[in-house]
Amino acid sequence: MGEGRIISGDRTISSAELSDSVARAAAGMSSLGIGENDTVAMMLRNDIAFFQASQAAALLGAYATPINWHFTADEAQYIVRDSGAKLVLAHADLIDRVVGDLPDGVSLLGVATPDEIAQAYAIDPANASLPAGLRDWEQWIEEFPARPATEQQSRGSMIYTSGTTGRPKGVRRAPSTPAQMLAAARMALQGFGLPLDGDCRVLMNGPMYHSAPNAYGLYAARTGAYIVLQSRFDPEDLLRLIDAHGISHMHVVPTMFVRLLKLPAEVRARYDVSSLRYVVHGAAPCAPDIKRAMIEWWGPVINEYYGATETGIVVTNNSEQALARPGTVGRAVKGGIVRIYDDDGVALGPGEIGEVYVRLEDLSDFTYHDNDAARAEIEREGLVTVGDLGYLDTDGYLYLCDRKRDMIISGGVNIYPAEIEVVLITMPGVVDCAVFGIPHEEFGEAICAYVEVGPDGSVTEASVREFLRERLAGFKLPRVVELVGDLPREDSGKIFKRKLRAPYWQDAGRQI
Repeated sequence: MGEGRIISGDRTISSAELSDSVARAAAGMSSLGIGENDTVAMMLRNDIAFFQASQAAALLGAYATPINWHFTADEAQYIVRDSGAKLVLAHADLIDRVVGDLPDGVSLLGVATPDEIAQAYAIDPANASLPAGLRDWEQWIEEFPARPATEQQSRGSMIYTSGTTGRPKGVRRAPSTPAQMLAAARMALQGFGLPLDGDCRVLMNGPMYHSAPNAYGLYAARTGAYIVLQSRFDPEDLLRLIDAHGISHMHVVPTMFVRLLKLPAEVRARYDVSSLRYVVHGAAPCAPDIKRAMIEWWGPVINEYYGATETGIVVTNNSEQALARPGTVGRAVKGGIVRIYDDDGVALGPGEIGEVYVRLEDLSDFTYHDNDAARAEIEREGLVTVGDLGYLDTDGYLYLCDRKRDMIISGGVNIYPAEIEVVLITMPGVVDCAVFGIPHEEFGEAICAYVEVGPDGSVTEASVREFLRERLAGFKLPRVVELVGDLPREDSGKIFKRKLRAPYWQDAGRQI
């Protein structure tokens, strides 16, 4: 298109201006002693500075480590320490989360919280400005001449993922060879639908501290795409931005589909979405009814992938496949391998549920930062797992049941919360829901459902039970139903299920 730029609110930076600022930022980072295999930590919402710092670190062969800005000070400071960051970059209103326990020798730079972000999150203007004495990122990078373009082998971002137990672990990928860089580009094309020449208009609405939005946004910027940053997801605002900018490509999560579909028909009809060419989702199960409704509305532009921070995108499907095989997440891409194993390491056949192990050939290998043992624990015959349970059909299409750690074992029976959630989310008056296991003296675990309801009061505990009873087997019905006005959630809309589950288990004498 020749119109590469990043737009955030009223601010715009062209691809050429971005490249210049990245080269200056790399020179600045180099002056701080940052080089190959070092780490730059960022506690930033989606902002122009996020792209600048990530790309500058890549120029130096360093790792950019985004920190989930929902984290408490203890959680954020753990990642700063564990990653060995030499530089920390934070929005003004988030600085207090990282400044309290910075190790000696770590530099700190601030980014004034932009007006559009401050307004979206109702941030006090006083907290959006940098405190006295703290260097401003934008002013700082202008002090340096552009660093010559001598890009090191790409290492990508080092994303911290919680895994199944303990503190988050940094996924540290080895430097990519030219062949592996081509494989990564192929993955972006196969999995994200992003053209190699940047000929697309992208709407970024998922937080880039998550692996997939991070890879999606940074890759789009590297190709010179036209990128619009939505400061905070809002369903009608998303439609407005698609219409206003002629958006062609998006990465979303299923929760966004649900909220879009719950807009009144007259609101949905108000905006033109015919510019959309490739909308991709992942990260959570999508109910077949929701997928079908989105395809009917937006056309056959809805696509899905399955993968993880550790694995890259290994499985994809398109609208036609989703309609033909409701519930599948797709089939392995070129170079992708998928196998299902039981707990004893025996490979399972079609239709048999077990743990999903995958690999994407040619993708550079990874380990967990300073934790090779944890990396070894998840490997089997050259493939790795992130704890998902599922099965393959006779044609090689993958179906996910749930996360292994989320699976409920009640009276010796395996129950998959995701199966219950995809039914419950379709109930009229239900905004969202979270299903998980809680301690039970007799059965070991019982099913608990938290249900976010609309303001009209039409949903009751009794109506939830009745709705599910008509659609699910009796052993899948929740023993506990909690109705709430709001569920704790990340900026992407994903529910913080662990915050709901933790109080039930803290006095149980055991933890799942």
